[in-house]
Amino acid sequence: MDDMLDVSCLMLATVSPELQKQHKDMNAYDMIQNLKDIYEGQARQERYETSKALFQCKMSEGSPVGAHVIKMMGYIQMLEKLGFALKDELATDLILQSLLDSFKPFVLNFNMNEINKTFATVTWHVTNCRK
Repeated sequence: MDDMLDVSCLMLATVSPELQKQHKDMNAYDMIQNLKDIYEGQARQERYETSKALFQCKMSEGSPVGAHVIKMMGYIQMLEKLGFALKDELATDLILQSLLDSFKPFVLNFNMNEINKTFATVTWHVTNCRK
């Protein structure tokens, strides 16, 4: 019981005053459950919005390819932080599919010659390619 009280006090000391008020009469286990209930829904919504933005991302005509790839990498990294990391192959496919039709020769050449490249190498090739 003493350890549980110590953990509860430590948890209360590390949260905002608003959360302290909400959880002051709870034990550590109940606090954890309540915090999970509060924040899991927010994380789920953030994952949904991030994945939607990633899967709908298409390069705009006239925009620099480097900026486009960096934007997509940001979405990919955000999903990883949310606990939903994409495998490199899928991330690469998403980036290649998001490029303009004028990049088709590059994509074809890449798929034929660069099958075993790492994700970092793939993004370097895409950002440094010429249509």
